[in-house]
Parts: sequence; structure tokens; C-alpha cells
Amino acid sequence: MIARKNTGLPFEKMHGLGNDFVVVDARAREIPMPEALVKAIADRHCGVGFDQLAVISKGAHDAHLTFYNADGSISAACGNATRCIARKLMNESGLTTLRLTTDRGMLMARDAGNGLTSVNMGQPQMDWQEIPLAHEMDTLQLPIEGAPTATGMGNPHCTFFVPDVDAVDLAAFGARHEHHPLYPERTNVQIAQITGPDRIRMRVWERGVGITLASGSSSCATAVAATRRGLTAHKVQIDLDGGSLHINWSEDGVWMTGGTTHVFSGEFTRDFLESI
Repeated sequence: MIARKNTGLPFEKMHGLGNDFVVVDARAREIPMPEALVKAIADRHCGVGFDQLAVISKGAHDAHLTFYNADGSISAACGNATRCIARKLMNESGLTTLRLTTDRGMLMARDAGNGLTSVNMGQPQMDWQEIPLAHEMDTLQLPIEGAPTATGMGNPHCTFFVPDVDAVDLAAFGARHEHHPLYPERTNVQIAQITGPDRIRMRVWERGVGITLASGSSSCATAVAATRRGLTAHKVQIDLDGGSLHINWSEDGVWMTGGTTHVFSGEFTRDFLESI
């Protein structure tokens, strides 16, 4: 039985730079999210629609977060959703710092002032086994046309540096590389253009989702890849289709800072839940 079928299922719609989420709060009671329900909610015509769905549950610290892609698959990390939920929890509790757990591990979040929220996404994974890749290789320049860089941020990434991101057919390019045989768990795909010593223009194809207006973990992975290749310093601004994020790869991890938006709150009705 789908959770809360008799009483409806409350949710919130949020986004970080147009990277949009449905958030379900399961701290008061367990709310299973079967694949069929996730896919139904993800439908932008018959459901609500999202890039990721996030479930908040009780954790060892302030909360535990679980993320689902629009195709029903689970992702260990989602940076922008983590920032959105951190802002929600800070507003509720009055706290300015939080410790959140995910399948990626524990993530620190803090109020960055002026309505901005920062999350430490942890240290990047740069070893081929951790990302993971199919076999041992140099992750700085993969044996793929365009010599992209592989990075793990709790989920796999493949970053291509190009002269002009807007000249690339991202729909075809992203779909093709998401399923590259070097990535056994598929991959997020970024095309990035260096526009200054501390600035990058970037577009995103997310695995299990498609083109998104922004992606926090992709922004972190791109910043790490640019630093490793000597293209930028450790602190950069990432300009995405939906807005800008500030990334700082420091000694304690990769910090990501940006704005968040609560769009509306609602409830999935009994009729909707029973139709699944």
C-alpha cells in the first residue's frame, strides 16, 4: 500500500536556480516511496514534476535525506536539494548550522547570509574505483573523444571542457554519454566553458532526468575538474542556465553556496495515490 493513501500525502515544491524538487517530510512517520509513486509524482503533466524527489527522515544528527531521480532510481547525492532542505530546516529551527546525513555521508550546512545557503558536499572522489569507472584509468582525461574528466561527488560525473557550451546539442550529447560503457552506474554529464580565471559557464545533463537548469553536485564536480586541469583556482563562480553558484574546494571539502526558493506546499490526494 502506498503511504498515507487514506489521508493524502503532504509535500513541498522547492527549487535551487530552477533545479526543482518535490520534498516529502517523513520525520513523523515512515513514508515508503515505491518506484511507481516516484515516477507518477515526476510526471509534469499528470503529477507535479521534479528533477529530484527528496525524503526527509530522522537521522543520527539533524535529519537524513534520501534522493530519487525522475526515473525512479536513487541518487546518493543532490546538492541543490540539500541546500533547499537545509534552508527549510534552518527556518523551522532557528539554527544557522546543520549536520545532515545522506547515502554520501554526513554533510555540513550553514546560513551564508543574505538569504544564501552553503553545503559542504565532502571531498571529491578522484580514484576510478570510487567514482566508479569500469576499469583502472587516469580520471583526469578519460579515453573518450574530448578527453573529459571523471569526478565522484557521491554520484558519478563526466565533465567536458568546450570552447562554446551553447554550440553543443546537449540533449543528444548528454543522452549518449550518460550510458557510456566506462560508467557502469551511468553518469551526469557537464559541458563547461572557461569564461574567466574564476568563472565557468556550464550546462548539465543529469542521469535519470535529462537537461536541468542547474545541478549542485555537477557544479562541484566541474569546479574540481577545472582546478585539477589547471584551468581555474579552487574558488569559482559557476554560471548555469538557471543562475549562479559559488564553489570553493577547500581543505575540508567542496562548499557550494547559492539561493533557494520554496514555491508552494500541497498534498497528493487519495484519488491520485489510488490511481497508481
